[in-house]
Amino acid sequence: MTETCPYSPGTEPGRDDRKSAELVGRRLVVGPEARVVGGFAFVRELLRSNVTRQAGVGADGEVVPDPTYTSVFFLDGDAHKRKRQAISKFFTPKAISTRYRVVMEETSDRLLGRLRAKGRGRLDEMSFELAVTVAAQIIGLTESDQAAMAKRIQATLVGVRLPQMPWWQKPFGRAGALVHGLRFQLRDVGPAVRARRARPQIDVISQLIEEGYTEQGILIECLTYAVAGMVTTREFIVMAAWHLFEDEALRARFLAADEAGQIEILEEIMRIDPVVNVIARHTTTAQDLTGGPVAEGELLVLNLREANTDPATVGACPFQIDPDRAKRQKITSYLSFGDGAHRCPGAQIALNETRVFLDRLLRVPGIRLQRTPDLDWTAELLSYELRNAVVACDPA
Repeated sequence: MTETCPYSPGTEPGRDDRKSAELVGRRLVVGPEARVVGGFAFVRELLRSNVTRQAGVGADGEVVPDPTYTSVFFLDGDAHKRKRQAISKFFTPKAISTRYRVVMEETSDRLLGRLRAKGRGRLDEMSFELAVTVAAQIIGLTESDQAAMAKRIQATLVGVRLPQMPWWQKPFGRAGALVHGLRFQLRDVGPAVRARRARPQIDVISQLIEEGYTEQGILIECLTYAVAGMVTTREFIVMAAWHLFEDEALRARFLAADEAGQIEILEEIMRIDPVVNVIARHTTTAQDLTGGPVAEGELLVLNLREANTDPATVGACPFQIDPDRAKRQKITSYLSFGDGAHRCPGAQIALNETRVFLDRLLRVPGIRLQRTPDLDWTAELLSYELRNAVVACDPA
């Protein structure tokens, strides 16, 4: 008897709802020195393990003796734990509901009001403006023009490309990264720091000032959270919208669901089309783990995309969207936002701002996806990017 899929009985078990898999399969290249791990249970165990440390793009050159000058992304152990604990209060469910929800709602309403007035708009531009506004509130980058700041942050990504550059390009890359970083510091971080020294707020920059961080240390943290909160969330919003526009039944379920039900749908979309595809780790010691042995000094590439579609954990028809999958399989969370000590602290922020925006967008009279997004690859983040998606609606 042919197996059927629980969410869509009668559909072929081989149906593939993924939109970015073919691109990632072509463009994601792992060096021969790395060992790729893709089983869900083993990847999660490694992410939670104390025998692995951050590796990958930028990690080797980022850690310095004083952890103040090392981004929280590249720290491990007690130094990482202290930094995470210090800013954890900005990412709690209470903070989302009491401080950031109103920003998400007001920004979404402003963006959609503009959409209705014009009758059409670029989805990637709207999602980026939303992500910039929300991240800026959390970080405290509110003393400069946010549209210009977003461009400056995007420009700083040249520093992430340095390891992939040929030797003759690296001096120019370093110079470019320095210039863009200096502009961001002078025009965005500096004014925010001065304002918060005079009048502290409930945000990351005020917290760092209280802990005695220098402006350079604050700059490093701002870049970390700004890039994570703005660049990746933009892709998440567009990808989720693309799925919902093209699946009428899923869209109807999303609009009929409560907040928890909508989050479940978004997490299932991110399961099959995660923005972050892989995470690199170095092993610090040899050990026999439940998933298998690791040798000291191994470079491991943890394939989150493959782990999220591991049938042994996620069940039948792993490439199909099934909002009931997590409950049926008793999965508390997928690996789209990582896991363990380095799990993305802003995961709930991203899910909630995406939910708020899409719930409003899909209720706009006559809303439709007029042009599907261009799917491209960004080597800096080893991820897909979605551009030029156009939505149209009935005129206001």
